[in-house]
Amino acid sequence: MTDFFQLLLLFIFGVIAGIINVNAGGGSVLSLPLLLFLGLDGAVANGTNRIAILFQNLSAIISFKNENHSKFRLSFKLALFTLPGAIIGAYSAINISNQLFEKILAVVMIGVIITLLLPKKTIKSVETLTKKQNFYVYLAMFGVGFYGGFIQVGVGFILMASLHYLMKQSLIKVNMHKVFIVLIYTIPALTIFIVSGNVNWGYGILLASGNILGAWWGVKFSVKGGDKFIKIILITAVLLMSLKLFGLFE
Repeated sequence: MTDFFQLLLLFIFGVIAGIINVNAGGGSVLSLPLLLFLGLDGAVANGTNRIAILFQNLSAIISFKNENHSKFRLSFKLALFTLPGAIIGAYSAINISNQLFEKILAVVMIGVIITLLLPKKTIKSVETLTKKQNFYVYLAMFGVGFYGGFIQVGVGFILMASLHYLMKQSLIKVNMHKVFIVLIYTIPALTIFIVSGNVNWGYGILLASGNILGAWWGVKFSVKGGDKFIKIILITAVLLMSLKLFGLFE
């Protein structure tokens, strides 16, 4: 494979991953295996992918703001509860074997799929949640932070399920909060990967350029298409990841 083709693949996969991540989650199931395929080991691929995630979500936040969809105060409040988990998760990620990494991913994603299929009770929005319900939301954010810092792949599914089920937000609002939350916890997680020397900057920046473009387009599609469009992307992304986890395609 020529260097030019490798770089082209990184950009194209970045665009596709950006669109999928903003509207559902699981875009890293494309970008992370590609980085591994290009010769990076698990920890370096995991860290390099965070560069794209960081800039992708910054692009998405700006795009949501331009579309008049933003509640930064609530997003930031939720994001703060992910930070301790993200730091612990990132430290764990740089000291784990690839084999255990894949097994944990498979188990968690099966659980996420089951959660998405369960019927959801009607719960009022976060403005009127009880203290007990708020406790569950913040506890979920800690768990999201740990998983995002640790592995990232599929965190969008977990975050969407948490916010949609616990806060009963529309999928557009869920995505709006999601990109802000992921941006915030990615900062300390990426810092840990950088300090430990687990980042390939060349691949990361090129992948990020594709993710930025994909995220920008993804928000436009999300706002114009509404919940119906997001559900289609979400179901498709979950199905593809499930097939990969069961080894039905490489």
